[in-house]
Amino acid sequence: MDERVVGITTTVPMEILLAAGLRPLDLNNAFITSDDPGTMVAEAERAGFPRTMCAWVKGLYAAVHRLAVRRVVAVVEGDCSNTQALMEILESEGVEVVDFAYPWRRDAAALERQLARLAERFGTSLAAAEAVKTQLDPVRATVHEIDRRTWETGQVTGAENFYWTVNCSDFLGEPDRFDAEAQAFLAEASRRPPAGGPVRLGLLGVPPICTDLFERLAEMGAAVVLNEMPRQFAMPGPSATLLEQYSRYTYPYDIFFRLDDARRECRRRGVTGVVHYVQSFCYRQLQDRLVRERMGLPVLTLECDRPGPLDAASRTRLEAFIEMLGG
Repeated sequence: MDERVVGITTTVPMEILLAAGLRPLDLNNAFITSDDPGTMVAEAERAGFPRTMCAWVKGLYAAVHRLAVRRVVAVVEGDCSNTQALMEILESEGVEVVDFAYPWRRDAAALERQLARLAERFGTSLAAAEAVKTQLDPVRATVHEIDRRTWETGQVTGAENFYWTVNCSDFLGEPDRFDAEAQAFLAEASRRPPAGGPVRLGLLGVPPICTDLFERLAEMGAAVVLNEMPRQFAMPGPSATLLEQYSRYTYPYDIFFRLDDARRECRRRGVTGVVHYVQSFCYRQLQDRLVRERMGLPVLTLECDRPGPLDAASRTRLEAFIEMLGG
């Protein structure tokens, strides 16, 4: 593994890592896009991780070892409640761990201290990171246009939207190459005829671990026009500074801030129903009640445990939900 590679457990201020000459690697993407993510979960369980724990956590652990990642930035506040224990295990196994925390109440002063602390830890400055942000703004703008063509013209599918937005968490470690490939995709998609599905869905919650969700929804006549969390990884709102950008990023903060944004986007995109994905053994499952109470739209809760295709019961529930929305 390239010594410049730094694993990340979720989206962090990558501008700081890039300013320090490092290459961020989203361990979630490395896990779920591997040839055998199910085997990686089993590897973590053989290493002592309990069966009743989120498969994403186990995948992160396996990805670190499979890819020989020697340094990890872990988000210990604003992401997974198991991250601290995961980092303790990795540290006991010789992995260098750097912690980062998003303040739960979006306290600007606390977030600014975290940004400065991370920059100091990697021997760079916030000024250098701000310069990198300026370079990344056009890359994100390309992805924002891909997102627009998902819901406004239907020229981009929900699965394609998911790919480009979710990979903004690390730009595949090479922002310039990612930008070139995104622009090429956008040019191709812009030549497609406009399209649209009769049922327009919003997909809320953590990125799903099931591998065929978008394919099955398309077969049922539904189009995912909002990928809530991946859209946030692309930093969708305009911002002048890193502090402003990561203050507006909804994922690590309270559910009410997230749902305000999700409701606005569902209205703007003409969403008729919401699939709320919840991961088995994740604390965010408890927030499903608030999603149902506050979204103002029909909600189907979809829960999965391990990587793999949707089971028959989940497919049946989705089909009935989409038929109801279409009717």
